[in-house]
Amino acid sequence: MNKSTLYFLLFCFAATTWTACVDDDVPVVDNEEELITTVNVALSSPTDAVTLNFRDLDGDGGDDGVVTGGTLDANTSYSFTTTFLNESETPTEDITEEVREEGDEHYVIYESGSLSFDVMRSDVDSDGNPIGLTGTITTGTAGTGELQVVLRHEPTKTPDGATGGETDIDVRFPIVVE
Repeated sequence: MNKSTLYFLLFCFAATTWTACVDDDVPVVDNEEELITTVNVALSSPTDAVTLNFRDLDGDGGDDGVVTGGTLDANTSYSFTTTFLNESETPTEDITEEVREEGDEHYVIYESGSLSFDVMRSDVDSDGNPIGLTGTITTGTAGTGELQVVLRHEPTKTPDGATGGETDIDVRFPIVVE
C-alpha cells in the first residue's frame, strides 16, 4: 500500500468519525400547539350582555366539553371579545395574548350557518389583516341555530379573510335570536 492510499483511507475514516459525532437527538421545537380548554365569547349591546362559554378542562379525549349558548336580540349589533384559555394550568394561561402577539399567524372564524349574522373584526395583525378577537356581530331576523367559532393557526390571510391553516379549536355555540 502506498502513502497516498494510506492518507486517503485515513481521511475517509476521519471524515466518517467526525460526522458521526453530530448530535441528531436534539429535537427541533416549532411553535408547539397550546392546549385550549376554555373559549369565551362576550357579547354586549346597549341593552343586553351575553357570554357564550365552552369548557373542556381535560382537553381532547376524556370527558366531553360543556357548551353554554345564549339568546340574542334580533336586528341588534353586539360588540364582542373572544378569549382562549388553558385552565388546566395554575395559574390559568391566557392563550388570547399569544394569539394577539402572533396575530399574523392566527385568525378567528365566525360562522352562523342558518342564522343571519354579519361579523366585522376590529383587530388587525402587523400586516393589517384581521385577527378576530374583537369586533361587532350584528344579528338578523329571529331564528335558532349555532355560532361556530374556529381558531386557525398559520392560515393564508388577506384583508377580506383567511383560508387554510390548522384548526387550534372549533366550537359550536347554540344560539337563539328573538
